[in-house]
Amino acid sequence: MNAYFSSTPFRLTIGLLVLMALIVMGSIARLNFEKAKYVNPMPATISVSGVGEATAVPDVGEFTFTVTAKGDDAASAQSQSAEAINTITAYLAEAGVAETDVKTSGYNVYPHYRYEDRVCPIGSFCPSNEPIEDGYEASQMVTVKVRNTDDAGTLISGVGERGATNISGLNFTVDDTDSVLAEARTAAIADASTKAQALADQLGVHIVRFIGYYDETGYADQYYAKGYAMEAMDAAVVPDMPVGEDTTTVRVNVTYEVR
Repeated sequence: MNAYFSSTPFRLTIGLLVLMALIVMGSIARLNFEKAKYVNPMPATISVSGVGEATAVPDVGEFTFTVTAKGDDAASAQSQSAEAINTITAYLAEAGVAETDVKTSGYNVYPHYRYEDRVCPIGSFCPSNEPIEDGYEASQMVTVKVRNTDDAGTLISGVGERGATNISGLNFTVDDTDSVLAEARTAAIADASTKAQALADQLGVHIVRFIGYYDETGYADQYYAKGYAMEAMDAAVVPDMPVGEDTTTVRVNVTYEVR
């Protein structure tokens, strides 16, 4: 019996049966694949891009001012800086700026150094000047958000008159960017739909439905007003602050099934 199972004819028979089983299984799999292609065929598609823009007049302004004070020691410098800051923040509150729209964005206290010129004989070695500590400086930077853009120039002048040593970074933006972005996106989708219909007509097909959508990130071309340094501006003059106009652009890619 064992000799029969180990014989060559038996092994050939088993091999043929295994081969036939593999052929049958492969045929069934191929038949199912061919059938699936007709049951759920891959749809024909076209893809187009659309661009939309929305413009808005900025309704929020923001600027930064710095107060720097010098004292014999750190405490004296900080006290003088705090006095000027308190005067400015009180003015901003009286002008209608909310407390939540005024925030400290930087604060530093550091030694102040001076250098004295050395007089050395001609031709002799002259050591480099060594810094001499000369009191302390305290510097505080504050960022102010202006809800009424018409007040920006007045506020900047008022801050300068009350001790700010530098004013910079004024820029205007749209507070509700979501609504502007939604408007631009609607225009971009409409642009894509128009392009898709034109392409379908050229190809002689009909649009069935949309099957894919990708929205690229929108961006705004923001108008930035000039930064002002108090050393170069007459505090008695209220500068004009044109807010300009923001343009938000959205790009979308849309895929449609066609027949």
